Amino acid sequence: MDYALQAAPDHPYVKEFPQWFKWRPDGTVQYAENPPKKYQDIQPIYFESSDWKNLWKELLEVALFWIEECDVKIFRVDNPHTKPFFFWGWLIAEIKKKHPDVLFLAEAFTRPKIMNELAKQGFTQSYTYFTWRNSKKELIEYVEELTQTEQKEFYRPNFWPNTPDINPYALQSGNESVHLQKYFLAATLSSSVGIYGPVFEYMVSTPMAPGKEEYLDSEKYEYYQWDWDKKNKITTLITRINTIRNEQTSLQQTNNIVFCETNNEQILAYYKFDEDRQNETLMIVNLDAFNKIQAMVRLPIDLWKGIPIQVTDLITGNTYVWDKEWNFVELSHELPFHLFKIQRL
Repeated sequence: MDYALQAAPDHPYVKEFPQWFKWRPDGTVQYAENPPKKYQDIQPIYFESSDWKNLWKELLEVALFWIEECDVKIFRVDNPHTKPFFFWGWLIAEIKKKHPDVLFLAEAFTRPKIMNELAKQGFTQSYTYFTWRNSKKELIEYVEELTQTEQKEFYRPNFWPNTPDINPYALQSGNESVHLQKYFLAATLSSSVGIYGPVFEYMVSTPMAPGKEEYLDSEKYEYYQWDWDKKNKITTLITRINTIRNEQTSLQQTNNIVFCETNNEQILAYYKFDEDRQNETLMIVNLDAFNKIQAMVRLPIDLWKGIPIQVTDLITGNTYVWDKEWNFVELSHELPFHLFKIQRL
């Protein structure tokens, strides 16, 4: 559920508790900003109000109502970086006392230090910069930052290829291969993934205007009726990938990742494993959305007991025996990835 802490201009709070809002000398409210956006159609809450104790208590009661009366267990928190850190630390701790299983997702695209601080205040998961990481170098550097630095101790990343607010340039062409590639990367690099669909699934990707990362005819401003039974290649593969994620424990963690060497900058390969190394997977992705790509991939045999191994592509069912350190792969743009399960021979 979206937990968005602001009020409509005609909300009862505005009349009954005017001290909970910040007013200008001319009697107008100071609207909220999340640069470059300005929210002039809502009344932003003034968290430092002289009546802050009653305000904070009321906002806690709102969350508890949905948890206790409607069994809501997950909150996507709207723009938490525009509210005080101390408020979130207090609110999440109070809710966790009664309901330790409730999850909070920080919907915050902002400066790294602020995103890190929100995670430290107790958010279960956080938005990330994955949305804008496209090249092999960018992806490796960013994932290693999340999984091999101190961030791994407090920051749990959720990878979103798109959001209701962000229509990234990479998706605006409506290219099917890019959509497939981006979902596969999000779903296998991170243990947590989200998409704004069916916009993503049906490749509805026309931007508001050239140079804008927003959707034309956005659902934020008009009502849509989607055919939820409609199937295509993307929906079919998303279903298959999600089934595999549910079955393979190595894909249910984020920090257990090792990138593999390849001899082609358009091929990204990475190995994941569970704690006992009883479940191991190898993902290989073609980052070229228009061409079939060939490459050699080096197995991380220094982490293994050796070769040969059998690899089974859980997407296609094809099985291969690899008995060398470097192995040949060929991936088209039409199905731009392998998701191999590794078995020892």
